[in-house]
Amino acid sequence: MKETVLTKLHKEAGARMMEYAGFNMPVEYSGVVKEHLAVRNAAGIFDVSHMGEFWVKGKNAVDLLQYTTTNNVSGLEIGKAQYSCMPNGKGGIVDDLIIYRFEPEKYMLVVNASNIEKDWNWLNKNNAFGAVLENVSDRMSLIALQGPKAKDILQKLVDFNLASLKSFTFSAMTVGQSENVIVSVTGYTGAGGFELYCHNQVAPSLWKEIMKAGDPFGLIPAGLAARDTLRLEMGYSLYGNDIDDTTSPIEAGLSWIVKMNKEKEFIDKKKYQFQMENGVSKKLVGFKLIDRGIPRKDYKLLNSGGEEIGKVTSGTMSPILQQGIGMGYLRTEEARVDNEIYVQVRNKSLKAIVVKLPFLTKQ
Repeated sequence: MKETVLTKLHKEAGARMMEYAGFNMPVEYSGVVKEHLAVRNAAGIFDVSHMGEFWVKGKNAVDLLQYTTTNNVSGLEIGKAQYSCMPNGKGGIVDDLIIYRFEPEKYMLVVNASNIEKDWNWLNKNNAFGAVLENVSDRMSLIALQGPKAKDILQKLVDFNLASLKSFTFSAMTVGQSENVIVSVTGYTGAGGFELYCHNQVAPSLWKEIMKAGDPFGLIPAGLAARDTLRLEMGYSLYGNDIDDTTSPIEAGLSWIVKMNKEKEFIDKKKYQFQMENGVSKKLVGFKLIDRGIPRKDYKLLNSGGEEIGKVTSGTMSPILQQGIGMGYLRTEEARVDNEIYVQVRNKSLKAIVVKLPFLTKQ
């Protein structure tokens, strides 16, 4: 198993460690619910250094990205970021990712930890454009500071006016004693906050400085379990659960990142155009349990007649709503808001209702 450079600090803090995407990662420290509520009400700090980072550079960088991703990279301004996905040539998704534009011919791609090798190979396989690719995943660390108090905490460590950083923008700055830290606002919790990309050698000291600055604000370390419950309350997809090589972005409710007005062809454009015009057979929906219980991945979704109409892709007990919530694919005719469905939990059928995502509004 790989380890991040922050692993020693996690163990010292008493984190429960577990394998995730080939990494030994902190799952929880003081308890999932406590960490979840800290992020919603104050602040939490996450080690997400297992994520992958690629540089895409050169005069043909944009051509490669336009061909291999669904969103329109040509409209991305310097200092801004963009959520997108990479189609796999069969209508499915290689990965979802965030693209940062640093210079006219320099982009950073942030990809999921479980897909680093797959994504790297996919980009190289499709790089007929001569773009310069560099995988720096093993050299970079990523710390996420999330929650309504995140700005107050981080502002103590920077001269930069953090209020000027709007959603999906970023800037390089000195944070505490660490120079050239990339600070962005993309988020995966819906609670506000920042992502800090830095070189591995400064990550431990940066983590400690943030923890010290955040102590008066109630900052606590949070693990991947709380990160999962937080993203699920916001209806954010997780690769490997809600989206994968067998699901299209149209089925997953991600049509908004599939731009048909791009000036050049991109992978699976015709497939997605057909789906947009003719509809799809299944759709990703959110649902709340009416009956008491917790939906889990791969549980069957049924109609009132007991017929299987889909399956759960993500599920949990929402610490905020105090209710079982989940996401899953349903046959399109069943995927309407307020439709009553059932979740099969062992030998029971628990009543649920399809709802509009997100389960919570952003803070």
